[in-house]
Amino acid sequence: MPAMIPRTILFACLLVAPGIAQGEARSRPNVVIVIADDCTASDMAVYGGQAATPNMAKLASEGMQFSHCFQAAPMCSPTRHALYTGLYPVKSGAWPNHTRAYAWVRSIPSYLKSVGYRCHLSGKTHIGPRQVFPFEYSKKKNNPDMAAVGQFLRECAEQDTPFVLVAASNEPHAPWNKGDVSAYPASEIKLPPVLADTPRTRELFANYLAEITYFDSQVGRVMALLDQHGHREDTLVLVLSEQGNAFPFAKWTCYENGLRSGMIARWPGKIAKASRSNALVEYVDVVPTILEIAGQPRPEVLDGASFRKVLLGEAETHKEFVFGLQTSRGINSGPEHYGIRSVRGRRYRLIRNLTPDAKFENTITASGDKFGWDSWLRAVADGDKRAERLVLEYHFRPPEELYDCDADPFNRKNLIGQSDLDPVVKRLRAELDAWMKRQQDSGQGIEMRARERMRRRGK
Repeated sequence: MPAMIPRTILFACLLVAPGIAQGEARSRPNVVIVIADDCTASDMAVYGGQAATPNMAKLASEGMQFSHCFQAAPMCSPTRHALYTGLYPVKSGAWPNHTRAYAWVRSIPSYLKSVGYRCHLSGKTHIGPRQVFPFEYSKKKNNPDMAAVGQFLRECAEQDTPFVLVAASNEPHAPWNKGDVSAYPASEIKLPPVLADTPRTRELFANYLAEITYFDSQVGRVMALLDQHGHREDTLVLVLSEQGNAFPFAKWTCYENGLRSGMIARWPGKIAKASRSNALVEYVDVVPTILEIAGQPRPEVLDGASFRKVLLGEAETHKEFVFGLQTSRGINSGPEHYGIRSVRGRRYRLIRNLTPDAKFENTITASGDKFGWDSWLRAVADGDKRAERLVLEYHFRPPEELYDCDADPFNRKNLIGQSDLDPVVKRLRAELDAWMKRQQDSGQGIEMRARERMRRRGK
């Protein structure tokens, strides 16, 4: 499949004004995106979990908390490409992990720098090539450089310049070695129902919860810097939890824990305090939302749609369906291939496993006890039937899976074959097929091309 260069991209430059007066630019709101790394939203206290998140709770009390936000892929690199470009992974060329976008793709700074905005990314990148993502970058890698963030915010205040700031954390990505783990005694925590109950898993999960709280402190530091430099009132803040954690049945899967994200939005005077939204929104919707609030038209090439009306309380719904994919070819310790596609409506999620006869594997299953997997295998050897079932279900899956996400948020009871749900399955299949066709996603053919899209050293 050739790189898709939509005709709209040939005249995309016409969508951006050549320049604006400084005063006009300053009247446009700023945007701050704070993003976690490998964090399951339901593990955060602000979403009912065990990890203390006081800064996010404060932010939610000052703005809107979304309950149905989703990303298009349960891996770091394609997730971030989609967030910054407004394109689903196959269209952008960034569908495997450690990936890169096609050269024609444009991103947030591509659209906004020429109309007076400064765009800075501090922390984890995992995107490429650099010409597609012409952010200003902090020199410090992997976590937001708070000194650089403070300097950027000070300069924008002094120069009366609107900005987009991305503070991209590396937490709580494994290894889980930050935060106060003493606040989470391993024997007292409650494990999610998708995890085998072993001492090693408890130890690791406690460490992970502590690191979520550490991420929450980073959120607090960014908010404090906004206040310090006078940007509180004119800034839309989005805090995102990214894809799920690096335990089984989350990251690298299209289950709810892999594709569902937390999102909290604050925009003083615009977003109602302590408000909540059940609207279905996706990461690809962030770029068109930013463009609309910045007064810029939406390029036709984008897959996402602005949810500004939801933020302002002018709409309660946004999308009818959200989509996701997992490409396992090329991931660390992954299989030769194991492609997954998924569609979710308001209640039900359909998952299509492209090669169900293959064994699903990744770094979890290959890393001994680094992620606790060997402790699961020891439990199986000792006769733990629940651990045995979880191991088998992680490795081997049927061609199709259907889940009631309201009744079964961890997606464990497959409802395929339940006759009263046949109309639901038929509709979801049709929506998934149509999405794949729009994306020029041939399924297994795209999976086998994954290595072509992985980043080359120095690129």
